[in-house]
Formats: sequence, C-alpha cells, structure tokens
Amino acid sequence: MELYVGMDLHSRNTYFGILNEEFKRIFKKRVNNGLPLILNTLEPFKDEVKGIVVESTYNWYWLVDGLMDAGYAHIHLANPSAIKQYEGLKYTDDPHDAFWLAKLLALGILPEGYIYPKESRPVRDLLRRRSFLVRNRTRYIHSLQSMIERYANLRLSGKDLKKLEMKDIEDILKEEHLVLSGETCLENIKSLTRQINRIQKAVKSKMRIHKPFDLLMTIPGIGEILALTIMLEVGDIGRFPSVGDFTSYCRCVPTDRRSAGKSKGKGNSRNGNRYLAWAFVEASNFARGFNERFRRYYQRKASKKNKIVATKALGSKLARISYYIMRDQVPFREEAAFC
Repeated sequence: MELYVGMDLHSRNTYFGILNEEFKRIFKKRVNNGLPLILNTLEPFKDEVKGIVVESTYNWYWLVDGLMDAGYAHIHLANPSAIKQYEGLKYTDDPHDAFWLAKLLALGILPEGYIYPKESRPVRDLLRRRSFLVRNRTRYIHSLQSMIERYANLRLSGKDLKKLEMKDIEDILKEEHLVLSGETCLENIKSLTRQINRIQKAVKSKMRIHKPFDLLMTIPGIGEILALTIMLEVGDIGRFPSVGDFTSYCRCVPTDRRSAGKSKGKGNSRNGNRYLAWAFVEASNFARGFNERFRRYYQRKASKKNKIVATKALGSKLARISYYIMRDQVPFREEAAFC
C-alpha cells in the first residue's frame, strides 16, 4: 500500500492527514511541534510512505530537515500561493487542508516550493540580515540629510554624510536638541556600518561565488556582495524555465490586470522573493553611476514617470540581463542589453 502524508504546519502544532492510493483517509491527528513526537507519529507508516508534503510556512526548516535526516527521501514543500481550492467551499479547517495537500501530491499536481540546500541557508540568512541593516542605515541617512537641509540649508550626499563626526554635527546644527537628534542618527549610521562590514567580512570568508553566478560581476553595478546575494537567493537557475518566470519571482514585473485599457484589479505583489527585489533595486542605484547607457535609460524613464518607477524599471532590466548571464554562462555585453 502506498501512503501520502499531508502536514499542515503551524507555529505550535502540525496536523497530519494520511491517504492511501485510493484517496481513503486512513489517519489524522494533531501533534505538538517537536521532531521526536512527529517522527514517532510517522513511524508505524514509514515503510509505506510514498511521499510527504509540508506546507511552506515561515518555520518549515526544522521539520523538512528533520524528516530528511530520519530517512524520508520524498519530501515536498507546498507553495501555498499557487494552491487552488474549490471556490464554492464554505468551510475549511486543518484536517481539510492536510488531506488536500496529500491528495494533490498523490495526483501529481502539487505546486511545489524550492527546498533550499541546508548547508547554504545560514550564509543566505546572514546576507538577508545585512540587507535589513542596509535598509535601516539608509533610513537614518535620509533622516539626517533632511534635518541638515531643513535647519542648515546644507545638502550632503550619503557618502559625505558617512564621513561626519560628532563635532561636525555640533558645528552644523548648533541648537542643543537638534544636535542630540543629529548625533543619535549619526551614531546609528556608524553602528550599522560596523555591523554591515562585519557581516560582509564573515560572508566573504565563508562563501565563494561559483559558476554561473561569477559572471554577474561583469554587469555594471553588481559587485561581490550583490552577486553573492543573488546566487544564494536563486540557488538553481534551472528552476526558472523562462526570463518571465525569473523576473516575476524577483518582483520585477507589474501586477496590474488590465482589459480593454481598463484596470481589472491587481495581482499579489508580495508573491516572489523580496530579497532579490531589493538586490536588483540596489543594483539599479549603482548601475546608473557606472554605465552611461544605464544612466540614460533611467533618466528617460524618470522623465516619463518618476524616479521610483525609473529605478524599478532599470532593476527589472538588470534582472533580465542577469537571467541570461546565469542561464547561458556568458559575460555582460552592453550591445546585447540595449539591442
């Protein structure tokens, strides 16, 4: 007998639903989250289990890794955003969800997520922490720039602002409470910079860019850290059949739904990888400073819309370029990018 296991994973417990090949429900149970408990629950069925599907939630790492280490080879990660339920359903619950996952697996139509290799996850998550710190530092930089311009009529670039010392803040802002506010921003900027540099050093000592991702650094605006970020977030470029699949995953395409020139709503803008979306926005900001044609492309878009749209448009172009470089293992060629 072949068995298919659906596991509806929550923060504190997991609901089991087990079907046989005839879709008969043979077991159901809610178990507190703990690997020994879950393995003990599965043990009576281990020899007959054909496949296990776990819902992709924020906390799936420990469960999928534990099942694999225990010898369960056919583990699948369900992609919740791609799973369609019958729209006429008026009621669903955990048993329904668990058995539905098992049924999709048995039918061979389960929309699957990517099980990222266990050994690379810690470095990838460290780079995700770096991106969080960079975004926070940017907020403090913008806040301090705005304060200095409002009160001292002085415009400083982000690069110049990072060079300021506490005594410079006193000379620029003068008033006691403004100085305290400015010093707080500057202290946070310097602290975050130290943490970012520490992470970069640790990542570079642990991880090396390998093919086909090393050629990403031939693109103006993509350096070692951004190339590492893209490499660790993509994993296997082969899982994206087309450039459209990749740019959609990177959140680099609009989510508008239009018909006859009219808006019919929007898709889910949160679908995809937000860290890749951030990486290509960062690459866009750097690229226009390194390449004249990228700069003109950005300026043309900005003149028609605004700077935010232009930045995202250039980021989308860089994502498309990156896809072909990774897939075909070729270096960046400017004439091909603008043909």
